[in-house]
Amino acid sequence: MREIAIISGKGGTGKTSISAAFSRFAASVVMIDADVDAANQHIILQPDNFIENEYVGGEYAKINYSSCLACGLCATYCRFDAIRQQKGTMIIEESACEGCKLCTHVCPAKSITMEEDRESRWYVGKIKNGVLFHARLAPGMDNSGKLVSLLRSEAKEYAKTNNKKLILIDGSPGVGCPVISTITGVSKVAIVVEATQSALHDLKRAVEISREFHHIPDVIINKYSLNEKISNEIENWCTDNELKVIGKIPFDPVFHKAVQARMPIPDFQPGHPVSKLLFECWKSIIG
Repeated sequence: MREIAIISGKGGTGKTSISAAFSRFAASVVMIDADVDAANQHIILQPDNFIENEYVGGEYAKINYSSCLACGLCATYCRFDAIRQQKGTMIIEESACEGCKLCTHVCPAKSITMEEDRESRWYVGKIKNGVLFHARLAPGMDNSGKLVSLLRSEAKEYAKTNNKKLILIDGSPGVGCPVISTITGVSKVAIVVEATQSALHDLKRAVEISREFHHIPDVIINKYSLNEKISNEIENWCTDNELKVIGKIPFDPVFHKAVQARMPIPDFQPGHPVSKLLFECWKSIIG
């Protein structure tokens, strides 16, 4: 079984559209949308969900006001400033609560308990040539890396049970916890970069984190025609750092037109030059 991760150092590079296109080039694929904070592969791939599960991302403190003394001790000890006293009543800001449980221990009346956050969901849905594992992390919730790990674990179990040979992961932008959860232990990493100085800066960070996990990533320069000077700078930097640029995709309206049509580019316009360039990138990735 092969696991291929597509990541980007920043948002807006076209990673999601490119990952969706790659999913269509495989005969059979188990796809994971690992950008759980802002998942949108389901918009393009339009899965028919057949599994929906709760994801417990953490716990938050809740006050039983019938026994609360409003002594303020919980607010004094809360290092996250999640508890305040307002007109003689203790108030907990759920979005600020880190679930450390200290308040439950210091409350003399034992009026504070912990409740599980059950607003987040993860799904499995049928797509044209496989399945899509995706999730919706509730706004303000933490543990996105943990949710990515859960999706990967469930996807690998599904692939083993159903004899699937390829898992394709659309990672989140940046270099944080969900990206680390995305690239840990995969077979291959490819990084999508665009022709801007900020993207070059963030490419360097994405390469650094990839190498920390023993990957030599391939690089795809998207929208290279917007600034060929910076594109050449990116390409030269990759050469100097022994990285292979496997594709240079020009800026083209087909990207946003395909998104508006809610279709991967190869489905939207199979014979388009961009579809052909993306297919060449895919062939390079899978060897």
